[in-house]
Amino acid sequence: MSREDPPAMRRIPLSLTSLALVCLLTACGGEQGTTDGAAPTVGPSTGPSTASVLNAATPEPTPTSAEPTPQKKIAPSTAPAATTTAPAPVVKAPLTCAHLAGAKLGSSKTPYNGYPDYLPLTEGQWSGEDGATVTLQKPCGIGDLDGDGADDAVGVVSLNSGGSGTFYTVAVWRNNGGMPVFRALSDLGDRTPVVSVSVAGRRATVVWLTRSPSRGMAELDIKRTSVYKLSGSTLTEVSHTDAPYNP
Repeated sequence: MSREDPPAMRRIPLSLTSLALVCLLTACGGEQGTTDGAAPTVGPSTGPSTASVLNAATPEPTPTSAEPTPQKKIAPSTAPAATTTAPAPVVKAPLTCAHLAGAKLGSSKTPYNGYPDYLPLTEGQWSGEDGATVTLQKPCGIGDLDGDGADDAVGVVSLNSGGSGTFYTVAVWRNNGGMPVFRALSDLGDRTPVVSVSVAGRRATVVWLTRSPSRGMAELDIKRTSVYKLSGSTLTEVSHTDAPYNP
């Protein structure tokens, strides 16, 4: 048989439940009131600002009227110019008229008076088996004819074959270390002796005697001055002037 609780004990839990509900509603209402309240108002600060503190602590620079001292310009150093010594000019051995007394006359390329080879002069003369005699004449000129800086020699030789005729020839020898080397020639003709020879300005000037066309072989009435130019192995007359000659 069950035992029933008294009515007073059944009412106690209901009362406690009601009380708890009232407390809960009261607490929630208090928090809502606090949340809905006006926000606090923030007023302007009455203390000094950060910018004013920095400005007061940092003094402004005082301008000065002094100008900066100009710097002296230093010229760039240059290396001293190198001095060069010009080489000494080459001195070539001189060629003289005396050397022609032992020179060779003519060559296989430029033969003298039809001889196939050169004729060796000995003390200024050569004699052949055919009875011909070649003699070096006194007139002679020394000077540079080919422009190589060395003085060449211009001489005159005569050929006599035993008859009445004597044939004169102008000959050129170039300077090869102070020794004469045959170069060129130009015939003047029969019985036309040479008076003088000179060399200047790469030209050879020869003064010699000749005759008018109407005169005989032994009658010399013209003094001719001929100017010659050397070109390779050729000696060419470039001009001449005539003057009367009275022996």
